[in-house]
Amino acid sequence: MKSTLGIIFLVAGAGLLVWGYREAQTFKGRLHQTFSGSTNNRITWMYVGGAVLVTAGAGLVYASRGKGG
Repeated sequence: MKSTLGIIFLVAGAGLLVWGYREAQTFKGRLHQTFSGSTNNRITWMYVGGAVLVTAGAGLVYASRGKGG
């Protein structure tokens, strides 16, 4: 059960990271970064959420490895 949840977290986290990257590369994202000097808060939270989910998912998969799931 933990390994399944871990895999779901890994996939969701990777999805958020990719989605955040793609949002940052849009015209609106680049324009905001050009004039403000920083990324949009929404994009930042996508990166943070994606990193947290990937880390939690990897931890769950690693913890359930060898315990039979």
